[in-house]
Amino acid sequence: MNKLTFLLIYLVAALGFAQENILTGKVLEQSSGETLLGATVQNLSTNRATTTDINGTFSIAASTGDVLKFSYIGKVPQQITVANMTPLTVTLLDDVAALEEVVVIGYGTQAVREVTGAVRVVDSETIENLKPTRVEEALQGQVAGVNVTSSSGSPGAGLNIRIRGISTNGDNRPLILVDGNIIEDLSVINPGDIESVSVLKDATAGIYGVRAANGVIIITTKGGRKNQPLTVEFNSWGGIQETSRSLPTLNAQQYALIKNEAFANNGQPLPFPNISNLTNTDYQEAVFDDALVLNNDLSVRGGTDKSLYAFGLAVLAQDGIVGSDKSDFDRFTMRGNFDHDWTKNLKMKTGFLYSYTSNKNINDGGLGSVLFNALNMAPSIPVYDENGEFSLAEGLGNEVINPVAQLANTFNKNKVGKISGNFGLTYSFLDHFEATARIQANYSEAYGNNFNPRAFYGSGKVFNLTENVFSTYENFFSDYTYDAFVKYDNTFAERHNVEATLGMSAFRTRGDFNGFTGFGNESNDYNEVSIAGAERVIDGDENGARRFDQRLLSHFVRLQYDYDGKYLFSGVLRRDGSTIFGPENRFGIFPSASIGWIASDESFLQDSGTISFLKFRASAGIIGNDRIPAFGFVSLLNGEGQYVFNDQIINGIAGGSLSNPEIKWEEQFTTNIGLDVRFLSNKLNVTLDYFNRETNDLLIAPSVSGILGAAAPGSGAPFINGGDIRNRGLEFSIGYSDQVTEDFSFNASFNMATIDNEVLSVNNNNGFIEAGGFGVGQPPITRFQEGFPIGYFYGFQTDGVFQNAAEVAAHPSQEALGAIAQPGDLRFRDLNGDGELNLDDRTELGNPIPDVTMGMNLSFNYKNWDFQSYFFASIGNDMVRNYERNQPLTNLTTYALNRWTGEGSTNSFPRVTTGATANQVFSDFFVEDASFLRAQNIQLGYTLKEKALDNVQLSKLRIYASVRNAFTLTEYRGYDPSASSGDPLASGIDNGFYPVARTFLVGVNAKF
Repeated sequence: MNKLTFLLIYLVAALGFAQENILTGKVLEQSSGETLLGATVQNLSTNRATTTDINGTFSIAASTGDVLKFSYIGKVPQQITVANMTPLTVTLLDDVAALEEVVVIGYGTQAVREVTGAVRVVDSETIENLKPTRVEEALQGQVAGVNVTSSSGSPGAGLNIRIRGISTNGDNRPLILVDGNIIEDLSVINPGDIESVSVLKDATAGIYGVRAANGVIIITTKGGRKNQPLTVEFNSWGGIQETSRSLPTLNAQQYALIKNEAFANNGQPLPFPNISNLTNTDYQEAVFDDALVLNNDLSVRGGTDKSLYAFGLAVLAQDGIVGSDKSDFDRFTMRGNFDHDWTKNLKMKTGFLYSYTSNKNINDGGLGSVLFNALNMAPSIPVYDENGEFSLAEGLGNEVINPVAQLANTFNKNKVGKISGNFGLTYSFLDHFEATARIQANYSEAYGNNFNPRAFYGSGKVFNLTENVFSTYENFFSDYTYDAFVKYDNTFAERHNVEATLGMSAFRTRGDFNGFTGFGNESNDYNEVSIAGAERVIDGDENGARRFDQRLLSHFVRLQYDYDGKYLFSGVLRRDGSTIFGPENRFGIFPSASIGWIASDESFLQDSGTISFLKFRASAGIIGNDRIPAFGFVSLLNGEGQYVFNDQIINGIAGGSLSNPEIKWEEQFTTNIGLDVRFLSNKLNVTLDYFNRETNDLLIAPSVSGILGAAAPGSGAPFINGGDIRNRGLEFSIGYSDQVTEDFSFNASFNMATIDNEVLSVNNNNGFIEAGGFGVGQPPITRFQEGFPIGYFYGFQTDGVFQNAAEVAAHPSQEALGAIAQPGDLRFRDLNGDGELNLDDRTELGNPIPDVTMGMNLSFNYKNWDFQSYFFASIGNDMVRNYERNQPLTNLTTYALNRWTGEGSTNSFPRVTTGATANQVFSDFFVEDASFLRAQNIQLGYTLKEKALDNVQLSKLRIYASVRNAFTLTEYRGYDPSASSGDPLASGIDNGFYPVARTFLVGVNAKF
């Protein structure tokens, strides 16, 4: 009986055990595809739990129908119902509301929930999806208040970053740090190496001092993690680039008809009496090319209990869509990071970045650029004449030449090698103290050459050369930054949390420019010319003016305090000293402070089912700016002079730019109020900011009398503190992220920013500063003037087109503008009512600063498929059309087909004529609304299932296709409504900007 009972109990227990199986699987991180060590796997049905091992794998007892919960710090928890015993692969999404995530804020980090400033982060997943060739491209549309414009679509061309508008009429670049290294040129960074980009937009950037006046961009590269196994990642993408836009120019027959009409209207013989057998040449098609772009990068990273390491290599090759390999860009980068904990108290951080870039350039901006010539070259002239030589551009003015010949005669090569390194030690002592000392250094060499061969492009052309010119340069740059600071961190009475930082920073930058120009090489072959072979040589360093040496010395203190994690305060006091200013004004003291209140931690909101997190914050502070050339407070002998000795002219030195010993710091006073709120278990997040930034004592170079010597070679006007500017606006962002089902998740976000820019004062005799050229021989068309946006357009207002002689007779005379008006000419408004049209009737015609910018992103994942789309919009920005050359035989766009041909035919486009008119005087006829919406990137990807990778030793393999700059919706008639020269006073004048490329890409991400 006892044996029978025992047997029955054993059988029942065995049966029960047999029904409870062991389920295995792996937990991955969605953003990187890497395995997660220490993720919690909990069986909610049995209340059993385990964690993943170093390979991200787990095993847990489970049965069909059990519910498993997967969780990890900073990730969205996920629940899965067990359908069968097939091994699981679970991917955890990044928690958009990971409020304990830390961000770099300057000399340290801070939890996101405790940040009291306007700080925004762009993560590596966004950057990887956008596939930018330059880092700046990844910021456009991702951070409210950050506007990125291109001065050229040429490969490797720099981009202009503006954070919260234009705050000065000088250098508006933000401070950029890469793993603590100050980087001036972001072309040296491989975007695929970036882990995150933090943007500091308000006064809290003041901890970085004078260089942070225009905001701060902090780039953190990908590094290893503690106890992370060796991870190898390979990314490769490539594709075809094409122009995103060609302008509609007249074909040969249209051109001939229009030109015949223009000559006839002036009583001249017709230039094309027979239009039936004309050659038709599309010069845009002749200079535009489909171009290749290819990028490969390899990274290795991992970690142990005490060390972290990362190493990466990347190669980019990009040809240009204009001139193909005449405007190419190649980049090689290599980087490494190694962090080690020598003891419990002593930690070391090291890193380096090496880059080598080479590129070739074409003339891609202004009068005489390749595209300017392609638009204005007569379509009736073939590229080559009957002898196979390049056709001459006769009768088209002095600037317009055959653009294909121009490309053929373009020879140059530019190379830059740069290495950056950092080393730092942190030592903890006395329980609450931590001392850090670190040094960062950069060294770069830039060298290259340019050759202009002997050439004849047509009669009277400014590009004609009877003597070839070969020039070379070698430039050397170095800088270092040394930081030392001590932190104190303690908690009192369990609720009072205090962190204090006291430190200093020293910065020095030096540069040495060397160059020679040789004239008259016997050979006219680029591969054979040299400086040694030139008949005469000019040494660019002859007067010793081509060097600089600038230094900064700063001391700072920061206090951060919070009570019970709810009431937050941060205050900074920084003293900066700059060699830019004289002894009396060298040092400036710049305070800033911010406060915050986490209202969601209050008892009245803790149990809210709607609001997951709510924080109010405010900041205010002053930041200095010194970005002007060095030693402007003293007179230097660095100008150019010529002297006669023994009846010979000898080149020498003379006084340089005029000095001003009274120049002092430009100061920016910034205030910001904002809130961060998250709803619905952190699925919906909203951020709102209002800012006001006033820049006082602007550092400007005013117009001065030539009697003072400012117009002499090598000289210039002195810098003065000459004005004030205000930028204010509203920033709003909203995002929603949800795991809808086990197979489907999506994310949608939208951000927008408004900007109101106004010049508050200009302290010179005129009350304004002029800039910006238009056409040939016309007065400047942009102004820096009180009560208006910086760089606004200034010209005549039109009032339609004169339809008949009676209208001309009834209108004030326009003869002072260049010619007596006739029917078909533009009619200008007499704004001051004095009965005549002259320069006094000019007024504001618009400005290049957008009223609103917006970014819109949508992504989703369904099983193994993923889709991302990124859009950017700019509304309210104007642009001046200045790429048309007004000569009797230059080509026109097809808009000329809608010209005035008689009374009532049109009231918007004037007649065509070769005679003198005022139609080319700068007016709103040439100002256009350049608002646009651009699809920056549309991408579709597929990740292979783990089973398919078992035999190839891969942990992840993703293939994708994308279109970059897929389309741009705009009414602007030029190449690129987003382009800008970067000059704050003349940014919106389009001389024929090199357009951004539309790129069709395919790529692969592989992780081992």
